[in-house]
Amino acid sequence: MQRLNDSGPFWIDAQDPDLRFPDVALALRDPDGLLALGGDLSSERLLLAYRSGIFPWYGPGQPVLWWSPDPRLVLFPEALRVSRSLARTLRGGSFRVTLDTAFSAVIEQCAARRKGQAGTWITAEMRHAYQQLHRAGYAHSAESWQGDTLVGGLYGVAIGRIFFGESMFTRVSDASKVAFVHLVRQLQAWDFPLIDCQVHTRHLQSLGAVDIPRAEFVQQLAVHCARAPVTGPWHIEAPVGI
Repeated sequence: MQRLNDSGPFWIDAQDPDLRFPDVALALRDPDGLLALGGDLSSERLLLAYRSGIFPWYGPGQPVLWWSPDPRLVLFPEALRVSRSLARTLRGGSFRVTLDTAFSAVIEQCAARRKGQAGTWITAEMRHAYQQLHRAGYAHSAESWQGDTLVGGLYGVAIGRIFFGESMFTRVSDASKVAFVHLVRQLQAWDFPLIDCQVHTRHLQSLGAVDIPRAEFVQQLAVHCARAPVTGPWHIEAPVGI
Protein backbone atom coordinates (compact mmCIF):
# COMPACT_ATOMS: atom_id res chain seq x y z
CA MET A 1 0.00 0.00 0.00
CA GLN A 2 1.56 3.28 -1.12
CA ARG A 3 0.64 6.75 -2.33
CA LEU A 4 0.22 7.21 -6.05
CA ASN A 5 2.28 10.39 -5.68
CA ASP A 6 3.57 12.60 -2.87
CA SER A 7 0.21 14.30 -2.25
CA GLY A 8 -2.27 11.85 -3.78
CA PRO A 9 -4.41 9.01 -2.47
CA PHE A 10 -3.06 5.57 -1.61
CA TRP A 11 -3.23 2.56 -3.93
CA ILE A 12 -4.59 -0.71 -2.49
CA ASP A 13 -3.62 -3.91 -4.28
CA ALA A 14 -6.58 -6.30 -4.33
CA GLN A 15 -4.15 -9.25 -4.29
CA ASP A 16 -2.42 -8.09 -1.11
CA PRO A 17 -3.60 -10.33 1.77
CA ASP A 18 -3.06 -7.44 4.20
CA LEU A 19 -6.43 -5.66 4.46
CA ARG A 20 -5.05 -2.54 6.19
CA PHE A 21 -6.28 0.92 5.26
CA PRO A 22 -4.21 4.09 5.65
CA ASP A 23 -4.92 6.27 8.66
CA VAL A 24 -8.00 8.36 7.87
CA ALA A 25 -6.08 11.46 8.96
CA LEU A 26 -4.14 11.08 5.68
CA ALA A 27 -7.25 11.54 3.51
CA LEU A 28 -7.14 14.39 1.01
CA ARG A 29 -8.76 17.76 1.63
CA ASP A 30 -9.55 18.14 -2.08
CA PRO A 31 -11.53 16.17 -2.97
CA ASP A 32 -12.59 16.07 0.66
CA GLY A 33 -12.02 12.67 2.20
CA LEU A 34 -10.54 10.71 -0.69
CA LEU A 35 -8.16 8.29 1.00
CA ALA A 36 -7.41 5.40 -1.35
CA LEU A 37 -8.34 3.62 -4.52
CA GLY A 38 -8.17 0.01 -5.58
CA GLY A 39 -8.76 -3.13 -3.60
CA ASP A 40 -12.08 -4.91 -3.82
CA LEU A 41 -15.51 -5.11 -2.21
CA SER A 42 -15.03 -8.32 -0.26
CA SER A 43 -17.09 -8.49 2.91
CA GLU A 44 -13.92 -8.52 5.03
CA ARG A 45 -12.59 -5.36 3.40
CA LEU A 46 -15.93 -3.55 3.58
CA LEU A 47 -16.40 -4.32 7.27
CA LEU A 48 -12.88 -3.15 8.06
CA ALA A 49 -13.53 0.03 6.09
CA TYR A 50 -16.69 0.86 8.02
CA ARG A 51 -15.07 0.12 11.37
CA SER A 52 -12.27 2.52 10.36
CA GLY A 53 -14.59 5.37 9.31
CA ILE A 54 -14.19 4.71 5.56
CA PHE A 55 -16.77 3.96 2.86
CA PRO A 56 -16.64 3.12 -0.88
CA TRP A 57 -18.13 5.48 -3.46
CA TYR A 58 -17.23 5.41 -7.13
CA GLY A 59 -18.75 5.39 -10.59
CA PRO A 60 -18.92 2.82 -13.40
CA GLY A 61 -15.53 2.19 -14.98
CA GLN A 62 -13.60 3.58 -11.99
CA PRO A 63 -11.54 1.61 -9.48
CA VAL A 64 -13.04 1.39 -6.01
CA LEU A 65 -12.61 4.79 -4.33
CA TRP A 66 -12.44 4.89 -0.52
CA TRP A 67 -13.54 8.01 1.37
CA SER A 68 -13.37 9.41 4.89
CA PRO A 69 -14.55 13.05 4.82
CA ASP A 70 -13.97 15.55 7.59
CA PRO A 71 -16.33 16.60 9.06
CA ARG A 72 -18.66 13.60 9.05
CA LEU A 73 -22.44 13.93 8.86
CA VAL A 74 -24.21 11.89 11.54
CA LEU A 75 -27.64 11.70 13.11
CA PHE A 76 -28.00 11.21 16.85
CA PRO A 77 -31.33 9.32 17.05
CA GLU A 78 -32.72 11.43 19.87
CA ALA A 79 -32.18 14.53 17.70
CA LEU A 80 -34.35 13.26 14.82
CA ARG A 81 -36.39 16.16 13.48
CA VAL A 82 -39.88 15.37 12.15
CA SER A 83 -41.69 18.18 10.36
CA ARG A 84 -45.38 18.82 10.97
CA SER A 85 -46.30 17.54 7.54
CA LEU A 86 -44.26 14.37 8.00
CA ALA A 87 -45.81 13.84 11.44
CA ARG A 88 -49.29 14.06 9.85
CA THR A 89 -48.25 11.46 7.27
CA LEU A 90 -46.95 9.15 10.01
CA ARG A 91 -50.15 9.52 12.02
CA GLY A 92 -52.22 8.91 8.90
CA GLY A 93 -50.89 5.40 8.56
CA SER A 94 -50.79 5.44 4.77
CA PHE A 95 -47.60 3.37 4.74
CA ARG A 96 -46.75 0.00 6.22
CA VAL A 97 -43.09 -0.20 7.29
CA THR A 98 -40.99 -3.34 7.58
CA LEU A 99 -37.34 -4.18 8.12
CA ASP A 100 -35.24 -6.76 6.24
CA THR A 101 -38.22 -7.90 4.17
CA ALA A 102 -37.09 -6.86 0.68
CA PHE A 103 -33.39 -6.02 0.84
CA SER A 104 -32.62 -6.96 -2.77
CA ALA A 105 -35.59 -4.96 -4.08
CA VAL A 106 -34.57 -1.92 -2.03
CA ILE A 107 -30.98 -1.89 -3.29
CA GLU A 108 -32.19 -2.40 -6.87
CA GLN A 109 -34.54 0.57 -6.54
CA CYS A 110 -31.79 2.69 -4.98
CA ALA A 111 -29.59 1.81 -7.96
CA ALA A 112 -32.21 2.73 -10.55
CA ARG A 113 -31.34 5.75 -12.70
CA ARG A 114 -33.05 8.90 -11.44
CA LYS A 115 -34.25 11.94 -13.30
CA GLY A 116 -31.32 14.18 -14.22
CA GLN A 117 -28.71 11.48 -13.53
CA ALA A 118 -26.51 10.00 -16.22
CA GLY A 119 -25.97 6.78 -14.29
CA THR A 120 -25.68 5.27 -10.83
CA TRP A 121 -22.83 4.74 -8.39
CA ILE A 122 -24.56 1.59 -7.09
CA THR A 123 -22.97 -0.70 -9.66
CA ALA A 124 -23.72 -4.40 -10.13
CA GLU A 125 -20.51 -5.12 -8.20
CA MET A 126 -21.70 -2.89 -5.37
CA ARG A 127 -25.14 -4.53 -5.26
CA HIS A 128 -23.58 -7.98 -5.10
CA ALA A 129 -21.24 -6.94 -2.28
CA TYR A 130 -24.03 -5.55 -0.10
CA GLN A 131 -26.29 -8.51 -0.77
CA GLN A 132 -23.45 -10.66 0.58
CA LEU A 133 -23.30 -8.46 3.68
CA HIS A 134 -27.06 -8.82 4.07
CA ARG A 135 -26.84 -12.60 3.92
CA ALA A 136 -24.09 -12.42 6.56
CA GLY A 137 -26.34 -10.35 8.84
CA TYR A 138 -24.57 -6.99 8.51
CA ALA A 139 -26.58 -5.11 5.88
CA HIS A 140 -30.20 -4.21 6.59
CA SER A 141 -33.11 -2.51 4.86
CA ALA A 142 -36.21 -0.56 5.83
CA GLU A 143 -39.19 -0.66 3.49
CA SER A 144 -42.33 1.44 3.02
CA TRP A 145 -45.31 -0.31 1.42
CA GLN A 146 -48.69 0.68 0.10
CA GLY A 147 -50.59 -2.56 -0.08
CA ASP A 148 -48.16 -5.05 -1.58
CA THR A 149 -46.24 -2.38 -3.52
CA LEU A 150 -42.80 -1.27 -2.36
CA VAL A 151 -42.85 2.52 -2.62
CA GLY A 152 -39.79 3.62 -0.63
CA GLY A 153 -36.95 2.46 1.51
CA LEU A 154 -33.29 2.59 2.47
CA TYR A 155 -30.41 0.28 3.28
CA GLY A 156 -27.19 0.38 5.24
CA VAL A 157 -24.71 -1.59 7.32
CA ALA A 158 -24.78 -2.27 11.05
CA ILE A 159 -21.66 -3.17 13.02
CA GLY A 160 -22.08 -3.50 16.76
CA ARG A 161 -24.34 -0.57 17.67
CA ILE A 162 -23.48 1.77 14.79
CA PHE A 163 -25.65 2.00 11.67
CA PHE A 164 -24.00 3.25 8.48
CA GLY A 165 -26.63 4.58 6.09
CA GLU A 166 -25.98 4.02 2.40
CA SER A 167 -28.86 5.04 0.12
CA MET A 168 -32.61 5.56 -0.02
CA PHE A 169 -35.30 5.80 -2.69
CA THR A 170 -38.90 6.91 -2.92
CA ARG A 171 -41.66 6.36 -5.45
CA VAL A 172 -44.39 8.10 -3.41
CA SER A 173 -43.98 11.38 -1.52
CA ASP A 174 -42.60 10.87 2.02
CA ALA A 175 -42.25 7.08 1.60
CA SER A 176 -38.51 6.98 2.29
CA LYS A 177 -38.82 9.51 5.12
CA VAL A 178 -41.44 7.36 6.83
CA ALA A 179 -39.17 4.30 6.57
CA PHE A 180 -36.27 6.37 7.89
CA VAL A 181 -38.22 7.62 10.92
CA HIS A 182 -39.30 4.08 11.84
CA LEU A 183 -35.74 2.82 11.48
CA VAL A 184 -34.29 5.65 13.59
CA ARG A 185 -36.79 5.04 16.38
CA GLN A 186 -36.01 1.33 16.33
CA LEU A 187 -32.27 1.97 16.43
CA GLN A 188 -32.82 4.35 19.33
CA ALA A 189 -34.70 1.62 21.20
CA TRP A 190 -31.78 -0.72 20.56
CA ASP A 191 -29.36 1.87 22.02
CA PHE A 192 -27.59 2.84 18.79
CA PRO A 193 -25.90 6.16 19.70
CA LEU A 194 -25.52 7.47 16.15
CA ILE A 195 -26.27 6.87 12.49
CA ASP A 196 -23.58 7.60 9.92
CA CYS A 197 -24.94 9.76 7.09
CA GLN A 198 -21.52 10.09 5.40
CA VAL A 199 -21.61 13.47 3.62
CA HIS A 200 -23.59 16.63 4.15
CA THR A 201 -26.93 17.05 2.35
CA ARG A 202 -29.70 19.54 3.06
CA HIS A 203 -32.22 16.69 3.05
CA LEU A 204 -30.49 14.85 5.89
CA GLN A 205 -29.79 18.11 7.71
CA SER A 206 -33.54 18.82 7.65
CA LEU A 207 -34.06 15.53 9.50
CA GLY A 208 -31.64 16.54 12.24
CA ALA A 209 -28.27 15.31 10.99
CA VAL A 210 -25.22 17.34 12.05
CA ASP A 211 -21.54 17.49 11.14
CA ILE A 212 -19.01 16.27 13.70
CA PRO A 213 -15.19 16.15 13.45
CA ARG A 214 -13.89 12.98 11.84
CA ALA A 215 -11.69 12.28 14.86
CA GLU A 216 -14.76 12.29 17.13
CA PHE A 217 -16.59 10.00 14.71
CA VAL A 218 -13.72 7.49 14.67
CA GLN A 219 -13.63 7.51 18.48
CA GLN A 220 -17.33 6.64 18.54
CA LEU A 221 -16.71 3.75 16.14
CA ALA A 222 -13.95 2.32 18.32
CA VAL A 223 -16.36 2.08 21.25
CA HIS A 224 -19.69 1.18 19.69
CA CYS A 225 -18.69 -1.10 16.80
CA ALA A 226 -17.25 -3.43 19.44
CA ARG A 227 -20.59 -3.79 21.23
CA ALA A 228 -22.88 -6.80 20.83
CA PRO A 229 -24.88 -6.57 17.59
CA VAL A 230 -28.63 -6.89 17.17
CA THR A 231 -29.04 -10.18 15.36
CA GLY A 232 -31.40 -10.38 12.43
CA PRO A 233 -33.57 -10.48 10.54
CA TRP A 234 -34.59 -7.15 12.04
CA HIS A 235 -38.21 -6.30 12.88
CA ILE A 236 -40.08 -3.16 13.92
CA GLU A 237 -40.63 -3.34 17.67
CA ALA A 238 -40.56 0.26 18.88
CA PRO A 239 -43.42 2.76 18.42
CA VAL A 240 -42.69 5.85 16.35
CA GLY A 241 -44.16 8.06 19.06
CA ILE A 242 -45.37 10.90 16.84
